[in-house]
Amino acid sequence: MADLEGSSWLDIDAPIERCFDIIADVERAPEWQGAMQKARALEYDAQGRPVLVETHIHAIVANVTLWLRFDYFEPTGMRWTRERGDLKSLSGAWRLEDRGGGRTRATYSLEIGLNRTLGLLRKGVRGPAEAKVRELLTNRPVEGLKREAEG
Repeated sequence: MADLEGSSWLDIDAPIERCFDIIADVERAPEWQGAMQKARALEYDAQGRPVLVETHIHAIVANVTLWLRFDYFEPTGMRWTRERGDLKSLSGAWRLEDRGGGRTRATYSLEIGLNRTLGLLRKGVRGPAEAKVRELLTNRPVEGLKREAEG
């Protein structure tokens, strides 16, 4: 069971292929994604896409370093899971739906298992602060993708 979870979606005036190309370029995600500060690929798949990435995430109440393992489902999305790092667990996904007419619905979801220290910190920041963290982690990525894809 996740300590924090959420999802968010937006319709984007860009084709699904463009949206997929943006989300699959994980090393550029810090430029538009929101919470991610750095992403450095350590392993790549046969298509040259990052499959193991060291990430640094600023989540308002803490800075977190994670090594994430990525799977791609071109052009409909991707998912990732924590391989190691500062959280007990983390899994997330992008789901892209072709809405026709060059439009895409992008859905971003995230489930986080906090480590002991962050779990204790979370108890002190329930309510508005927890909502702010959830917004940063789920809303900002879809808003950033929309700006990047439509820009």
